[in-house]
Formats: sequence, C-alpha cells, structure tokens
Amino acid sequence: MTAKSPADSPLTTTEPVSRLSIGQCATLACLIEATSPKPGNVHRGCDFEDMTFLDFAVSATAIGPVVESAAEQGVGATVLRSIQATRRWVPVNTNLGSVLLIAPLACVPRDRSLTAGLDEVLANLDADDARQVYEAIRLAQPGGLGRADRLDVAGPPPTDLLAAMRLAADRDLVARQYVSDFQQVLQFAVPSLVEGVQGGWRLTDAVVHTQMRLMSEYPDSLIARKCGDDVARRSADFASRVLAAGGPGEDSYQQALADLDFWLRCDGNRRNPGTTADLLAAALFAILRDGRIRPPFA
Repeated sequence: MTAKSPADSPLTTTEPVSRLSIGQCATLACLIEATSPKPGNVHRGCDFEDMTFLDFAVSATAIGPVVESAAEQGVGATVLRSIQATRRWVPVNTNLGSVLLIAPLACVPRDRSLTAGLDEVLANLDADDARQVYEAIRLAQPGGLGRADRLDVAGPPPTDLLAAMRLAADRDLVARQYVSDFQQVLQFAVPSLVEGVQGGWRLTDAVVHTQMRLMSEYPDSLIARKCGDDVARRSADFASRVLAAGGPGEDSYQQALADLDFWLRCDGNRRNPGTTADLLAAALFAILRDGRIRPPFA
C-alpha cells in the first residue's frame, strides 16, 4: 500500500472546519479508540464474551453530555457522573480509565493549552474530588484492581487524590498520568498519533501503531495486574517485534500484529491491554480538542 503524502491527507488540510464541542471530543475519541482494530482489545471486528463493541459505542455516547460540563463541575463530578451515566446503559466497565484521563483534560479552559492549564486543574483537586473518584471506581468495579496497604479504594477516600495517585503510580499507568503531567498521553501518544496522520497513514493505522509504541515502552499495567509483571513484559517485547517488522501496509507488520493479537487473546482475554487503550482515548481527546486532526476520520 502506498501511503498518501501529508498534502493529500484530508486530516491535515488548513480549510476552516466547525470546532467540536468538548463533549463531542470525548465521545468521538472513545469511538475512534474502540473502532481501531487494536490487538487484544474489543473493536468493531472482535468482541469479548462479556463485553462488546456496542458496549463501548454506547458508553462513548453516554459520557458526552457529562464531559461537556467538565470545566464547570470539576474533575471528581465529571468522573462520577460519567460512570453513573455509563452504568445506566452498560453493565460492565468499559471506560473508567478513559474517563479518569479525559476528565482533567476536559476541565482545562478551551482558551488555554492543555500543558499550561492541566497543572492548575490538578493542583485544585480537593477532598470532594477524591470522594467522587473513589465512588466512581467502586461503581465501575474494574478488573484486576487488587488491594493496597494505604488508601485502598475499598476504604475511606483520602483528602488528597494526588496522594492516592502517587501511591498507585508504579503499578497503574492511569494513576501515573496524574503525577507526571500526563507525560505518556501528551508527550508520547499525542505526537505519535499526529506524526502518523501527517505521514499519510489512516487514523486507525496511526492508533494501532501508537498502541504498539506505548506497549513496547510502557508495559500495560492492566496486563500486569491481571497476569503479573512477567507477562506484561512479554507483551512489551512482542510489541517491539511488531514495530521491528515494518509499518502499516507492509505484510510483515500485519502478520506480526495478527500474531500478537492471537497471543493476547488466547488466555481468555486476560491479557487485554486495556490501560494502553485508555491512554490512547485520552490522546485522541487531546488532538480532537486542539483541532490537530480533522474529518473525515478513517
């Protein structure tokens, strides 16, 4: 397959386009993430036994109106109300990690850059935010959560949400974003997605390639929680081999992706790289918010 040049890509033109609302950015980001055929994840060509692509599509739709008001209601309320809205329609956890990441980004005023505004949003988190986030986590019932010696989500919520995130940062990539300026989202995944699109790849190809880059550099923490650190490192090594095999459109790359997909799914989907998917959803939200990609999306 011959890649289009950046000048030929409809995603990189400079013609005026109506700006998506914050809620629309959240919904579309989650839809693009779930639609992209990422190895090991649910997507439009592959369901899990207990979780379907339609569950993710419904969840993406449910959170849009909530995220629309993020700047007014704050992080904790946005997270809790998003999970409550999701659970009205979907009986499984499809989006807790994505919501935890998108909510602070959505709270940054639209006239400020994410890098400039995110520090202030996180610095202003209070005990009420912590209470609401803990309630949302309990409501979502994420898999592989385990127990913590301090500030466990099954216990009373802390007064300082960032303190809880700091304690969890070594074992959870979502928590790590809260105490690292969203480094993996804004400084790694966002540039990778934009580079892929500007290089002429389809957006879904850029998403899958960025998934491989993230997994190879940052072993998926959901896999680590469910299956152990050794399995997470094996998945990272496997992703590195995919990247070494070539790029989107090359037969060797596609075969390596298929091999990884089979390996990730062959243990009853326990090797689902779900945290990597959450980072991708947040990165997609960021580039949609800032107009760094444009329709038509493919």
